Parts: sequence; structure tokens; C-alpha cells
Amino acid sequence: MSSTIGVMGCGWLGLPLAYSLVHNGYKVYGSTTSREKLAHLRQQDIVPFQIGLSEDKIEGAISEFLRHLDVLVINIPPRLRGKTKENYVQKMQLLHVEVKKTAVRKVIFVSSTSVYGNVEGEVTEDTAPQPITESGKQLLASENIFVNDRDLQTTIIRFGGLIGPNRHPVTMLSGRQNLSNGKAPINLIHLNDCIRIISSVIRNSWWGEVMNGVYPEHPNKQKYYSLEAKKRGLQMPDYKVDNSNKGKKVHSKVLLNVKKFDFTTTL
Repeated sequence: MSSTIGVMGCGWLGLPLAYSLVHNGYKVYGSTTSREKLAHLRQQDIVPFQIGLSEDKIEGAISEFLRHLDVLVINIPPRLRGKTKENYVQKMQLLHVEVKKTAVRKVIFVSSTSVYGNVEGEVTEDTAPQPITESGKQLLASENIFVNDRDLQTTIIRFGGLIGPNRHPVTMLSGRQNLSNGKAPINLIHLNDCIRIISSVIRNSWWGEVMNGVYPEHPNKQKYYSLEAKKRGLQMPDYKVDNSNKGKKVHSKVLLNVKKFDFTTTL
């Protein structure tokens, strides 16, 4: 296997993704903003780069990082909360300029189902995005930077809410009172399945796609989060009495119908 994969953003998802790719025989370049993490990446046979991407500049050896790659995985979530708000679109425009200077032609852009906003009912890749949050709006605009470049073969993966080691929304909901939309369906995905989807795109050359990455079962929030709180010994969240079924169920027509992808990690 000769492909060299660049994982830009070795954080909660990117780091175990990079581990998995190395384990499966790929040469992997990984970027991090943390100098302390470089030695750890090297120990895992990941070629480490310290790269910082901001609105007006890229710090670090971005050209050296990109020029060896067959596939670039862009896994840099927007920071739009608190005092660290940024213009994520400008960051992606800067990155796109650097990509264009190299021979990289295959890109995976990790996005979010937040681009669909408050669309209700069954949602697939054919559903028109209607983002309402600033994060969703900037993610959609950033997707288009790469998708609209005809010289690139870009696959967009819109993941639902991420769960896995040390990450689950029930920890923030535990003990909260008077929560709304208890009958709305959840749209979550486990870290392990995120890694399998990205790896499958690379292995099977699923380029030029837009795909939703969401677990195919959608219990309602009240039932699911109450059960998860009980399993973890946490105080259950309290939901208002609400008989409406508002909300959306995000499915992947591409993964389930065309690619026959099997989700292996239950929620």
C-alpha cells in the first residue's frame, strides 16, 4: 500500500484515525498545534508537523506537510464560542491556497450535520442544507471552497453528534431541568464508526461524494439520555411534557444504499 495520508488536526478524532491508518499500512503525516504532542505522534509512526492555522496566516511547514500527500483529511472544527471566535472560512481559504500549490488532488473534508439546520423529517444527502448557526453556515461555506474546485476530488463527510471515549452529551445534560424537545430523535455517531467511514472512503476511492455519517437508529432524546444517565450512574435529565415529534432523522443514502456500509459500534 503506497498511499500517503495527511491528517490535518490530530485531536479527539484525528489522532485515533491516524493510528488506525498507520495500523492498516498507510504512511501518515499528522499535524498538531501542540509541540508537546509531536514526540507522541512520532512514537506512533506518524510523521509529525506542528502547524497553526489562523484567519490571516499559517504557521509551520505547511508546504512540506502537503507536498508528500496522496490524500488530505481536513479535520479542523470551527472555534466559534467564547473569546476564541474566528473566521473559519478565511482559515479554509488560506489552506485551500496552500493545497493548490501542491499535487494533492484527493481531499476529505470533515463537516457536520449542523449544515442542515432545523430541517425536519427525514434528511439525506439530497436535502438542501439550511444552516442557522454560525458554525453551520461557516462549515457549509468551507465545504464549497473545496467542492467547487474542479481540480480537486473532494468528499464531504457530515458527521452527527460525536460520542466515544470521554465524550458524550449526557454528561452535560445530567441533572438539567425542564429540557425541551424530549421526543425529538437523536443523530449521533461513535468515534469508531467515524474512523471506519473515513478509512472506507480512502480504501474504496469514494471521491466526489457528500455523505452523512450518522448511526441509523434514532431513539428520542428523553428515552436515550435517561438510559445513558442511568448506565453511568448520573442524575437523569428532566424533560418537559411534550407530545410533539419535531426534529430530524439524518440518514446516509450514500453509505447505506450505495456503499453498503455496516455500522459496528452501537450507541
